[in-house]
Amino acid sequence: MDMLDAGGTEETVLEVNNIEVIYNHVILVLKGVSLSVPKGGITALLGGNGAGKTTTLKAISNLLHSERGEVTKGSITYRGKSTQGRDPADMVKAGVIQVMEGRHCFEHLTVEENLLTGAYTRGSSTADINRDLEMVYTYFPRLKERRRSQAGYTSGGEQQMVAIGRALMSRPETILLDEPSMGLAPQLVEQIFGIVKSLNENEGYTFLLAEQNTNVALRFAHYGYILESGRVVMDGPAAELRENPDVKEFYLGMSDEGRKSFRDVRSYRRRKRWLS
Repeated sequence: MDMLDAGGTEETVLEVNNIEVIYNHVILVLKGVSLSVPKGGITALLGGNGAGKTTTLKAISNLLHSERGEVTKGSITYRGKSTQGRDPADMVKAGVIQVMEGRHCFEHLTVEENLLTGAYTRGSSTADINRDLEMVYTYFPRLKERRRSQAGYTSGGEQQMVAIGRALMSRPETILLDEPSMGLAPQLVEQIFGIVKSLNENEGYTFLLAEQNTNVALRFAHYGYILESGRVVMDGPAAELRENPDVKEFYLGMSDEGRKSFRDVRSYRRRKRWLS
């Protein structure tokens, strides 16, 4: 049985309640987004480019101000405490860390030096840090092979592993993972998601991941929220969303009549909205 099939008894660590986000004081990006993230689960935030997935993650980790964005309505709480006004570094200390879209690495540093920067805020002993480093290498053996290589000369898949590994080195409870599949070959995507699943099951990390690749995300997540134009249009257990006819047709590219092109689906969806 799925760890999240227990009928709503799981502990919620992160609560987003009806938030609106505005950029540059005028552009409304999120329009009443609500979601819950249970401890020890993998929750997926799904939708196309521009749906509001990254903005939602940045609202949670308080990274909006650097882009002139702000939460103007609603609330976000982590373990029952409001996140409003908290410094992003405080969020990391509280146990929430975001792995940014685009695999940000310090290109001139080695793979191992990049990983060690993740432990910078901890103040842990060298022995503890080395133990966590070995844990990261256990899940990402490729990084152990490339530990002395400059990160800027590693592949896109390796840089994604470095970004996740660096987040793990801060000893988070909850990891916000933004578009982990972007620009990666399908085989690497499967590998990255498989590692996320192992970290979740074996180490107890909680994940909220934003992902355009609905097909892959719903195979690995426990619960999903689908965003369109800054609103949650559907949510439910991942297994149910995978079988939902609308999700199959609009997001998985298939229907009972067979596979449809994205253009057909889009025009059909527009017609459906006009008629409703």
